[in-house]
Amino acid sequence: MALFDWMAEATGPVLNGQGVVLRPPRPSDYMAWASLREESRAYLQPWEPAWPEDDLTRAAFRRRLGVYAREMELGTAWPLFIFDGEDEALLGAVTLSNIRRGVAETGTLGYWVGQPHAGRGVGTTAVRAMLAYAFGPLKLHRVEAACLPTNYASRRVLEKAGFRHEGLARAYLKINGRWADHLLFGVLNTEFAPTLPQSC
Repeated sequence: MALFDWMAEATGPVLNGQGVVLRPPRPSDYMAWASLREESRAYLQPWEPAWPEDDLTRAAFRRRLGVYAREMELGTAWPLFIFDGEDEALLGAVTLSNIRRGVAETGTLGYWVGQPHAGRGVGTTAVRAMLAYAFGPLKLHRVEAACLPTNYASRRVLEKAGFRHEGLARAYLKINGRWADHLLFGVLNTEFAPTLPQSC
């Protein structure tokens, strides 16, 4: 299977990687999303911004979709959910955001994978599919990412996907209610090979 197939829809791209499908979220995804996030709460919260009290409600999900639709319309972000290519189960999400054009041609990548699906190569496969989209149809020059120094799993995903460690940013993002240092990573279009590694 090709790393990804891109097709333009009103809702955004659909990317096919090895065993996963990435597409924009839909209202019908709410139950699967809320269930996976709740099931993975303790696993995810140490690495994410603090969750609002109503974060998993249907109303909050609708607001989230509204923001996503505006970002995609403007071309400033591409938030995609990750699904199993066979049973279509929701596995997580990957987002290319803060896209800057002109002299930068850069975006910022973030992702999460639900706890039941962690350690199976889902993150690496999804990140590589998003990079192929970023450096292919979007024609970006560079993609950046960051992770907490203690988030070894996330760092491994980035390194396996082709990112290089570039430095440390002090008090970079407010994570779980506290400003936290982050390791900074980057990958250039000239460095990215659009083929998946043999083992993820």
